[in-house]
Amino acid sequence: MLRAVSPEEYLRKAMAAKTARSRGLFARRGLAARSRLDKTTHAMLLRQLYLAHFEAERFDEALDVAKQALTLGVLPDVLAQDAARAAALAGNLDEALEHLRAAARRGPPSRRPFHQWTLGSMLYLAGRYTEAASALERAARWGTTDKPLFRAHLALAKLGAKEPVTNLADLLRDLSEAPCGQGYGRFVLGHLAYALGDWDEARKWLYAFVRKSQSGRPSIALALRAELTMARATLAKMSAN
Repeated sequence: MLRAVSPEEYLRKAMAAKTARSRGLFARRGLAARSRLDKTTHAMLLRQLYLAHFEAERFDEALDVAKQALTLGVLPDVLAQDAARAAALAGNLDEALEHLRAAARRGPPSRRPFHQWTLGSMLYLAGRYTEAASALERAARWGTTDKPLFRAHLALAKLGAKEPVTNLADLLRDLSEAPCGQGYGRFVLGHLAYALGDWDEARKWLYAFVRKSQSGRPSIALALRAELTMARATLAKMSAN
């Protein structure tokens, strides 16, 4: 008789899967296994199913699964972030913002600056600059290692809200020299340089952001779809002038 595969084994297979289809297949098998599911394994299997839907661009289905996982009370801030990403890409901005606010409320103190920054980032991309600045100010106040990123992003939100910002060059320097200036930080650096009128520097950072975002897992490029659209639009403005 073949040995039954446990939900934990299916979870490991789902996490190691190379495609959205196989990730979803293993997640569903784990959820359907006859063995008793503890809450953490249950939530993590649902998260893998969420990722399978997300990577396949089935955002409404991904959102439904994320909300189902949230009812289990395991890592509520992480799963709220998942729900927010799916809701945003499904076109439900207000719902996405509510999930991010919930993440900031329910997450441990060490993760709250990140959640406030994510909330501020989404508001910034939506053009709601005053609200974005409020969230980013909280992130910058409470942040530690990522403070240069949060402060620089706050400056962009203030510029969008037509508020005066006098230390852009210092913020750009601080962020470019910090580890958080890599990855997402390049998006912020590119737009800081653009605001300063240094288009060569802006092109360097924005091209690096686009290349890096598109070279990883598909879910990363999907999660950064709005940022990639904005980065390309800024590059196009510079090419047209």
